[in-house]
Amino acid sequence: MSFLAPWFLLLGGAAIVPLLIHLLRRRVGLEVEFPAARYLARAEREHSRTLRMRNLLLMVLRMLAIVLLALAAARPTARLGGAGHAPTALAIVLDNSMSTGIVEDGAPLLDRFKRLAAEVLDAAGPDDRLYLVTVDGALRGGSPAQLRAEMDRIRMHAGAGQPADAVARALAAVQVSGLPARQVAVLTDGQRTAWQQPVQARGGTPVLVYAPPNAAPANRAVVLAEARPARWTPRGAVATRILTADSTTYRMALGERTLARGTITPGEEAAIRAAPAERGWTAGTIDIEPDELVADNTRHFALWIGPPPAVRVSPSAGPFARNAVDVLKSGGRVADGTAITIGSPDEVAALPALLLAPMDPVRIGAANRALERLNVPWRFGPARREQSLARGDQLSGIAVLSRHQLESRGGALVDTLARVGSEPWIVAGPGYVLVGSALVPDATELPVHAGFLPWLGDQLSSRLHGDPGGVRHAAPGQRVARPAGVTALEAGDGARMALEGASFDAPLAAGTWFFVQGARRVGALVVNPEERESELARWSADELRERVGPMARVITDGGQWTRLAFAGASQRSLVVPLLLVLLAVLAAEMLLSAPGRGTRGTR
Repeated sequence: MSFLAPWFLLLGGAAIVPLLIHLLRRRVGLEVEFPAARYLARAEREHSRTLRMRNLLLMVLRMLAIVLLALAAARPTARLGGAGHAPTALAIVLDNSMSTGIVEDGAPLLDRFKRLAAEVLDAAGPDDRLYLVTVDGALRGGSPAQLRAEMDRIRMHAGAGQPADAVARALAAVQVSGLPARQVAVLTDGQRTAWQQPVQARGGTPVLVYAPPNAAPANRAVVLAEARPARWTPRGAVATRILTADSTTYRMALGERTLARGTITPGEEAAIRAAPAERGWTAGTIDIEPDELVADNTRHFALWIGPPPAVRVSPSAGPFARNAVDVLKSGGRVADGTAITIGSPDEVAALPALLLAPMDPVRIGAANRALERLNVPWRFGPARREQSLARGDQLSGIAVLSRHQLESRGGALVDTLARVGSEPWIVAGPGYVLVGSALVPDATELPVHAGFLPWLGDQLSSRLHGDPGGVRHAAPGQRVARPAGVTALEAGDGARMALEGASFDAPLAAGTWFFVQGARRVGALVVNPEERESELARWSADELRERVGPMARVITDGGQWTRLAFAGASQRSLVVPLLLVLLAVLAAEMLLSAPGRGTRGTR
C-alpha cells in the first residue's frame, strides 16, 4: 500500500481524543447509600456490564471513524487483483537536454534514462496506450516496439529544452486517451536552471519522477565566444569566458587551423586579438580540454574578414561624419578611397553609399532626383520638426529633432534599421543606407551620441563593404527570422538547406551555418547551447516535486521507478471503500448513542 498524500495520516492522532473523553468520564468519589436508592444500585449492578460494553464500543467506533477519515484523506492505493495492470495510458518524459550528456559511473546519464525507459516499455501490455515525450516538445505514440525504435534514435539535445512544458504535454496526452488508468513517468536530472518554472497543468493524473540521487559532477564549459566586431578589416578580437573552478587552457581555431592558445582564470573575460589571412565569411571555435560533459567544451563563432573599406566623405556629410571616419581610419577599420561615399545623394556618383538628408532644404529636389538615378526606391518627403525618440538596433532612445519623412517607391528588398513613431527613419537596401536626417546636432543627437562611432563602423563594414550581412545567434531549435533575400542555409561542408517563409527553426546541433543568397554567403547563423545549461546544480527531491506538482512523487531509485511506472493502474484507489466503511461506522455510532438506548429494561 502507498499514499498519495501521506501527510494527512497525522490526522489519525486525533483518534486519542475519544479515549481521553472516555477516561475522564470515569469519576471516583465518596459513595453514600440511601435506603430509598438501594433498588437503583441493585439494578445498576445488574446492568453494569452492558453499560460498560456500550460505552467501550462507542469509544472504539469514534476512534475508528477518525482513523478512517485520516486514511481516506491520505489517498491510499494498493495493488489489487494479482499481478499485472489494467490498460493504462502512460507517457514517458525523457529529459535529453545537454546536461544529461554528463558521464556518471562510466556512462552518459541519458543512456541510463534510456535503459530505464526500455524496461518500462518491456512491461507494457497490448492494451496500453504509450507515449514518449522529449524536452524539445516532440510527442511520439505507438506500440512498445515502435517507441523503443524511436528512443534508439533520440540523441542529446544541444540546448536546454523545456522539461516542464514536456510534462504538461504528456499530461494532456494521457488525459485525452480515454483510459481511466493514467500516469506520466519522468526521467530527468533535475537541473535547477532547466526546472525554473512549475508545470502548468492541472488534473488528477499521478506523475512519477526519477532523478539521480547524487549531486552533479563539477563542470568546465566555454560560455562565451564572440568575434568583436563581427566583421574584421582585417583585424579584430575574439572574446571568451570559461566556466571553471580554476585556471584552464583554451585554444582558438579558424576552420581547422589553430590561431591562438592561452590560459584563463575563473570569471575572467579574455580578448584574443588577431589579423588572420583568411578572407570572407569564416567559422571559428574556442575549445578547452574535455571533461565529463564534452558538449559544452567547444563554442562556435563566425566572422567576416576582408580589407578595410575605402571611404570618401563629401562636404555635405558635415564635420561630425568626417571626424568619425578619421577615428575609424586611425584604428585601421577604414581607409582612404572612393569605394564608399558618405554624403547627400546629389553628391554621390554611385553606390555603395551612406546617404544623408541634405542640411539645406533647398537641395531636397536634387537629392530626390539623385536617388532615382541611383535606383534607390525611396524619396525624401515633407519635413518633420518635432522631438521624438528613435527605435531600432543600436539606435533606440536617440533623439530626433528634425527629419524628412521617407517615402517608399516599392519593389525592392529593404531593411528598416530605425523608426520614429511608426515611420521609417533609417533604411537600408542593396548598396545603400539612407538616413532621413542630416548628421548634425540640430537634426538629431546621433552624431554626438556614444553609439555613433560603432554604428557608423558597422554600416560601413557590414552593409556597404564586401559581402553583405551580419552574424545572428540562436539556441538549438530556436525560431529564427529569415533575413531578406536569403534562400538557403549552408553548412561548413557545403551542404545546403533551402529556406522558405518568414522564419525557420535553427539546427538542433551546435555549429556555424552561413546564409546564402544566390551563389554567395551573406551572413552567418551561430548555434550554441544556452550558457545556463552548463550550470549542472540539481534540485533536491522535495524541491523538484514542488515544481512538478501536487500529484508528483520523486524517487531516486531506478529499480523502484520501473516497478511503479504503471502504478496508476496496478494500484487501485482505496478512498471510496474507506468512505463507505466510514459511513457504516458513523451509522452504528448514531444508533448506539441514541437517547434512551442505554436505559431500556431498567425500571
